[in-house]
Amino acid sequence: MGLKSNSAILPKALFCWSGGKDSAYCLHKVLLEKQFDVCYLLTTVNDTFKRISMHGVRETLLDKQTESIGIPCIKIRIKEGTNSEYEQLMETTLLKAKEEGITHVIFGDIFLEDLRTYRENNLDKVGLQAVFPLWKMDTGILIRDFIRKKFKTILCCINDGYLDETWAGREIDAVFIAQLPGHVDPCGENGEYHTFCYDGPLFQKAITVSTGEKIYKPLDYSLDDVCQSTVPTKGFWYCDLIPD
Repeated sequence: MGLKSNSAILPKALFCWSGGKDSAYCLHKVLLEKQFDVCYLLTTVNDTFKRISMHGVRETLLDKQTESIGIPCIKIRIKEGTNSEYEQLMETTLLKAKEEGITHVIFGDIFLEDLRTYRENNLDKVGLQAVFPLWKMDTGILIRDFIRKKFKTILCCINDGYLDETWAGREIDAVFIAQLPGHVDPCGENGEYHTFCYDGPLFQKAITVSTGEKIYKPLDYSLDDVCQSTVPTKGFWYCDLIPD
């Protein structure tokens, strides 16, 4: 993490980067508003499979994203997959960033109160401040503005409690919004779906990808064991995205 900031006056920040549409829209907004010097993107990667955690996107595509954006990426490499491992590695990473003058961590979350509280509590432990530029935005307006700004994104992960496998690999466009079931948040903020963003005003050049095999992975636990969920999630559909 040796990159020096180009700005001596803006607060230095890490940006939590998932590779999806909310991250892309949020980072674009942050860079336009010029309130922070975004020194690094921060992404959690499954070190065994070399894929972005949860989203299942190949690490090589993450590298293409960050190269096109022009901001270096810090990768937290998860091996065991436990929450304690994640929190320990995250704390170590944040403390190193703090030594470089990082004071803020930016998230693209929109309205999940418990997730915001979790993030804020973890940052409090290391003396960093959380920032949520999209907080409480109307997700219907946000997704339409995302399309209007000519961002391009593909659904790479589907929660089968909300959508079936036919949605995996689809592009987000006006047709997608029109066909989205009413019980699904337009931005998938409740975990209905996840995406990979491959083009838009944030990128210096588009990332070319093709859709590959669809893979179903059932949950090895019940959602009721970790939260009071009314959604009948049994597993997730993943669409493998292949760099062209």
